Amino acid sequence: MKNEGNKKSVISVVMNDKQTLYQAYMPFLSGGGLFITTKYQYECGDAVFIRLKLPEETEPVPVACQVVWISFSENEATSGIGLQFLDRDDQVRNKIETFLAGMLNSDKPTLTM
Repeated sequence: MKNEGNKKSVISVVMNDKQTLYQAYMPFLSGGGLFITTKYQYECGDAVFIRLKLPEETEPVPVACQVVWISFSENEATSGIGLQFLDRDDQVRNKIETFLAGMLNSDKPTLTM
């Protein structure tokens, strides 16, 4: 993706394995959320819709999100946005936390806090 100041309102996010999902998941947000790397510029409060492909799932899950955290650096691998899930019934959060059972209390580093 080339950074031209544009932003996408729909993003495909693929979590290939548990470790990748663990590193990106933000359980401390109300409703849960994910940190995703991107070169596009967003602002806090921007609405973003993701198509989230979880490990071992065949189809992506549609998730409405809001940008709540922005991290840009010289290192493009760590530049990105924190997205809070707006799923009122916590289906996505529950699915992720079930998948990551036993890992959420780990002291392994993540891409988030």
